[in-house]
Amino acid sequence: MKTNPFPRMHVSLYVSNIQKSINFYTTFFGQQPVKVKPNYAKYVLENPSLIISFVENKDRVQQNFGHLGFQVESIEELNKRLVAAKAQNLVSKEEVGTNCCYAKQDKYWANDPDGIQWEVYYFHEDAEFNDPHYEMAEATACCTVSNESTKQSCGCNAEVKTEALTKKTACC
Repeated sequence: MKTNPFPRMHVSLYVSNIQKSINFYTTFFGQQPVKVKPNYAKYVLENPSLIISFVENKDRVQQNFGHLGFQVESIEELNKRLVAAKAQNLVSKEEVGTNCCYAKQDKYWANDPDGIQWEVYYFHEDAEFNDPHYEMAEATACCTVSNESTKQSCGCNAEVKTEALTKKTACC
């Protein structure tokens, strides 16, 4: 019998304003926190299995560690979540058919009150090309495209960079 040695992941993030974070994450997760104390809030998510807590400490807020995200099982689930997130004005960017982490994905992004980027994505297939934007120092949730056709299908205001195809890239 095989058992999972890590049945649930835990993440703890520092935030600058606990109430703003509670408001954002209650909307983003679609549920209330299970615990709220002075300068502290905790959510327990069942699917995916995650415990995430927030500790108010302005001096320790870090945005530049990368991003966090959830993979959904179907394009229908992504679209359902996207509609709900848009209704709450949470969506900061949408990407369709983008290549990140050497995978073709459709996704949307939401930024918490401290600028932590959350990605909600559907994985289509592995890809040989990786969007070079994700290796840049100024990288944020935005696509960079290699041709005008891709830009049009993406629906974003990305800068077309033809030299992107020759660059060695890394992501995630």
